[in-house]
Amino acid sequence: MEILSFNIVEIILLSVMGLLFIIQLFYQYGIYNRIHAHNKAVKKNNIDFLGDDLPPVSIIIRACNESVNLKKNLESVLQQDYPAFEVIVVNDGSTDESEAYLNELKSKYDNLYHSFTPEKVRNLSSKKLALTIGIKASKYDWVVFTEANCRPSSDQWLRAMAKNFTTSTDIVLGYSNYAYKRGWLNKLGCFDMLFESMRYLGMALNSKTYKGIGRNMAYRKKLFYENKGFSKYLELFRGEDDLFVNEVANDINTRVETSKDAIVWIDGAEYAKLDWKKDKVSYMVTSRFYHGAQRFVLGFETLTRLLFIACFIATVTVSAINFHWLMAGIAFVVWLTRFLVAMSVVNKAARDMKEERRYYLSLLYFELLLPWQSIIFRHSRLANKNNNCVYINNPTHNAWS
Repeated sequence: MEILSFNIVEIILLSVMGLLFIIQLFYQYGIYNRIHAHNKAVKKNNIDFLGDDLPPVSIIIRACNESVNLKKNLESVLQQDYPAFEVIVVNDGSTDESEAYLNELKSKYDNLYHSFTPEKVRNLSSKKLALTIGIKASKYDWVVFTEANCRPSSDQWLRAMAKNFTTSTDIVLGYSNYAYKRGWLNKLGCFDMLFESMRYLGMALNSKTYKGIGRNMAYRKKLFYENKGFSKYLELFRGEDDLFVNEVANDINTRVETSKDAIVWIDGAEYAKLDWKKDKVSYMVTSRFYHGAQRFVLGFETLTRLLFIACFIATVTVSAINFHWLMAGIAFVVWLTRFLVAMSVVNKAARDMKEERRYYLSLLYFELLLPWQSIIFRHSRLANKNNNCVYINNPTHNAWS
């Protein structure tokens, strides 16, 4: 029988591949599929939410030379269908028409307030300073964060987020992604954001919160004061969202909102390769300072995925050299099963999050590209701690503020 002719190398490779396959299934169904599972639980009324008695909230937006984005997106925030809320825009050293536009809009919306960051402040990243000013100026206990280049998917965004403001909840994380636009770069950015959301939101849904993204999240103001604001990482340019959540989240105080009304879209027209690379490097840098083992758990998924692919290639190659086609066929079936599972999980999340794209054969490329791209970014000069993207005591820090 052909099976008796299998050599020890083939058997070891296939055995390792099988072990990695089991590990991959755990990640796919245990973490990455959590968004879809959560949405199913919501539809079955298995999740408790607040009723119509929603608390007043303060929305905080930092804007630096964002007059174009403010004109496109700010009114969609101001026109939320919500009983009581205020919008605070902190003008962070803008030299464009932002101030004039905010003054014009103020006459139309009495719940719009705006402030500014003082000039010549160099002891704090200007984004952290702007958000600190906004939080201290806010009237309400719950503060909701988004950005000037972001647009809520509907006028129910605030209601969708606020229905999670239960007594035991201190943090609510929402989904955001780049708005659809034709082109390869947009497709890459959208997949990267979708997959990253499947990771950090999936972990949060497993009560293992390790980060948040400031385009769509909320927390109680008391957390900010109890944690002494952003004081623990003032020397870093970023960290105002992910590091803060990493510091204050625990196993029971965080909820995730994944309904279609709660999605925030980032203006695709404003998206460029440098923006995506800057965001990737920023979060890569701050991830060094995360507490807990969650990021290592997710890093292990990437490692096992790459090892699984390597074992598949090695098994097929060795089997083909020895003309052991049955072994090569078994390896192919195992690889194909894992790929079909991953494709199903990714596309279920894409449907749930109202993404216009689906990922089929392109998933093959992205699963290999993104880990290697991260390695390249990590070892590039941008990710070097002596470069101005990390620490604030560099006179050229304005590009990353």
